[in-house]
Amino acid sequence: MSRTFISILAGLGGMFGWGTSDFLANAASEKIGHAKTLFWSQIAGLVLIAVLLIITHTQFVMSPLFFVLSIVGGVAYALGYLLFYKGFEIGNVSVVSAVVNFQVLFVIAISYFIRGQNLTVFQIPAIAILLIGVTIVSVNFDDLKKGTVSLLQGVKETLLATILFGVIYWPLNEYVVEEVDWIAVSFITKFTAIIVVLVLSIYRKQSLNIQYKRNKLVILVASVGLLEAVGVLSATYGQSYGDGIIVAPISSALTVVTVTLAIIFTRERITKVQGLGIGLVVVGIMMSAF
Repeated sequence: MSRTFISILAGLGGMFGWGTSDFLANAASEKIGHAKTLFWSQIAGLVLIAVLLIITHTQFVMSPLFFVLSIVGGVAYALGYLLFYKGFEIGNVSVVSAVVNFQVLFVIAISYFIRGQNLTVFQIPAIAILLIGVTIVSVNFDDLKKGTVSLLQGVKETLLATILFGVIYWPLNEYVVEEVDWIAVSFITKFTAIIVVLVLSIYRKQSLNIQYKRNKLVILVASVGLLEAVGVLSATYGQSYGDGIIVAPISSALTVVTVTLAIIFTRERITKVQGLGIGLVVVGIMMSAF
């Protein structure tokens, strides 16, 4: 299988994993807060990756440099998600989802100018169309016209998350997984994230216990973690065997999945503009194969 098709399939895996995870994470963050949501969801994701480690007999063979870089990436990943989930907790889900997707611009720029990855004549406009489509799908312009959506709440936190993801975590992750087993790196990332959230919670004297409607929340948060882990594993695999410059923009189309789930389960209606955005995303993904 060519690097391009590996990149596309991996990007689609990230798109569906993160799209479903974000849909559930928004509900969880509103109920128990961003720190508890991230902490327990990361534990669920770590369990999934640990199972994969056992099944595949993966060994942690890496130099001290790559180990340190994996930890640095894990710290950026943890802080990015804390800010991102904070954005969900206090802001509008559509605006937050739209803003965080701009991490892709950083990933593309670093992949092209620093990593030397190139795009074909068709892939350049494909990614542009895809990003335009993602932005259109993310924001409900009818709500903006009515003034019922605040563009400020949660945006500051999400912009910081975008920088941590796009400038530090994803470029660093791609650099490491090209030399080290991608499942091992994903495990280190998750484990580091758990430690970071735990340390910050102890410092802030915040409890991470889940008490309200325990059974339902456990299932909800576990689902967030498992699905997010699927997204991370898929995108990381794509970075290891494909090209991050293609994986990242396709993964960013996760908003299409989130919006679709909102239509199915919360009976939200999409506008004609959002429908156009979904169409552009599909066209962009198809064009990226050439």
